[in-house]
Amino acid sequence: MARPIHLKDHSSDARIVQSRVVLAAVVVLGLAAILVARLYYLQVTQYEHHTTLSENNRVHVQPVPPGRGRIYDRNGVVLAENRPSFSLSITRERVPDVEQHFKLLRSVLGLSVEDVELAQRRLAQARRPFEAVPVMFNLTEEQIAQVAINQFRLPGVEVQASFVRHYPLGEHFAHAVGYVGRINEQEMDRIDQVSYAGTHYIGKTGIERYYEDLLHGTVGYEEVETNARGRVLRVLKRVDPLSGKDLTLHLDSRLQAVAEEALGNRRGAIIAIEPETGGVLAFVSQPGFDPNLFVTGISHTDYGALRDSLDQPLFNRVLRGLYPPGSTIKPMVALAGLDSDVTTRASRVYDPGFYQLPNNSHRYRNWNRQGDGWVDMRLAIARSNDTYFYDLAHKLGIDRMHDFMSQFGLGTRVSLDMFEESAGLMPSREWKRKARRQPWYPGETLITGIGQGYMLTTPLQLAQSIALVANRGVWERPRLLMHAEGTPPEEVDTPADIELKNDEDWDFIKAALEDVMHGARGTSRAAALNAPYRMAGKTGTAQVVAIAQGEKYDSAALRERHRDHALFVGFAPVESPRIAVAVMVENGESGGRVAAPVARALFDAWLLPDPEPEVFTVEAPP
Repeated sequence: MARPIHLKDHSSDARIVQSRVVLAAVVVLGLAAILVARLYYLQVTQYEHHTTLSENNRVHVQPVPPGRGRIYDRNGVVLAENRPSFSLSITRERVPDVEQHFKLLRSVLGLSVEDVELAQRRLAQARRPFEAVPVMFNLTEEQIAQVAINQFRLPGVEVQASFVRHYPLGEHFAHAVGYVGRINEQEMDRIDQVSYAGTHYIGKTGIERYYEDLLHGTVGYEEVETNARGRVLRVLKRVDPLSGKDLTLHLDSRLQAVAEEALGNRRGAIIAIEPETGGVLAFVSQPGFDPNLFVTGISHTDYGALRDSLDQPLFNRVLRGLYPPGSTIKPMVALAGLDSDVTTRASRVYDPGFYQLPNNSHRYRNWNRQGDGWVDMRLAIARSNDTYFYDLAHKLGIDRMHDFMSQFGLGTRVSLDMFEESAGLMPSREWKRKARRQPWYPGETLITGIGQGYMLTTPLQLAQSIALVANRGVWERPRLLMHAEGTPPEEVDTPADIELKNDEDWDFIKAALEDVMHGARGTSRAAALNAPYRMAGKTGTAQVVAIAQGEKYDSAALRERHRDHALFVGFAPVESPRIAVAVMVENGESGGRVAAPVARALFDAWLLPDPEPEVFTVEAPP
């Protein structure tokens, strides 16, 4: 039986195809419209936004740190400079595994465990993960080659040429000039982040810290094009940084060398001042240290050796060392007595070798146990007679002595640009009541009159006090800076000049100090022998440990560090002072025999022509 034949409906198929074509066209057109709309949105509406994003992927702004200003002595000798160095830098955000990187660096470069730990600490201090942080310095040619060979294994690591602070004279000016070091977290909180962009170092001590704003300079920047791996392809734009100001100090490296040579290997401090200007000519705190160790980060071993040394090389004795001034303050006590009318130049005191307060059996000994007999003020200064000054201090009283002697800077900070300076202590009745909750006793006034007891001074304050005597009371604050490049002199807040009732008292005290050096009974006449000029000075001895009543000072029975300190202050030439000096030799015992010859060496070096001057050996560049 034959099957029925069904005729195909071609018109129906055509309609279906047509509807599908129309639907597809609508979908295509719709998608095309969406695409066009999206392209319009991205290319027109969001053009600026995406252009910026694109540029940020391709163009980076990099800070260009300024060169730090150099520091010179008064004769142009370089005390601080910037030395070129090849450093290894790491950009933290481009390093997939920091620990693995350092393991690889250790094996490739042959680093010690301590080297790696120091580099890790430097990287940890990075402020921004996208900044290249120098973690190793002074790379050798072999190390540079090893980094280049292994570059494919060390993404984010590169060798950069940079400038590193360097101190050519090493330890000789460490305490005056100071040093720079890496910026720590506390410093980061107080500095201007924009001004210090790209800078990893800041002044830590001394002149480097006090004049940081002048030395730092102004940061510049570069717009650089980079590839996908962050490597710089070209510089698109550059704004050069402005280098910091060069500073010239009053310091004289030749005089500094003479001072250090005269002090030898003893612990102590020397400071020399130009009375007319207040300029510091020599600044010695011994022993010193090499500031170059601190610039890029000091190792645990080196820092431990400095920190734990009994000689305290990191301690700035000139500014922070507090010592009883001993007899060096007797000229000021004498001026206080004259100006207060409690004594006269001719008033005499009998010295049997000791002094006693009325109705008191305690004997306050003179250094000369046999006594000097009848002494007036001029002889008392020349002989450094304690009995005379016990009596004068008793007549003055502690408060009157405090008020007058504070005018010389005793018990206050006297410098212009030495921020580390300690204030010292000029005691008074009110001070003891507040600090010790105790009354002031008459015996304490007596020992203050010879520079003992509670009284504490720094070598800088002693130098300033004798400079004021040389200057007849005219104040000039001690300062290290002579001038800064292109910067007008700073206005100085200077204390009022010291005015005496009788201006001739200055000449009288100067004559007495001249007797100390040139008089027949002067305590330091040996140090002035054959001098072609006249000098003035005062010796002093400061007790380190107390000696019981009735006992004698026995040097041989004391440990070396328990022996008295030797002190000397003086100026020259007497008629027109050009240099004032304070010398403190720890445990040196005798101001006349030990400290005064050191001052004489400085006087000769400054006042007399020297055909073969002492100079420091400057380290040759690597």
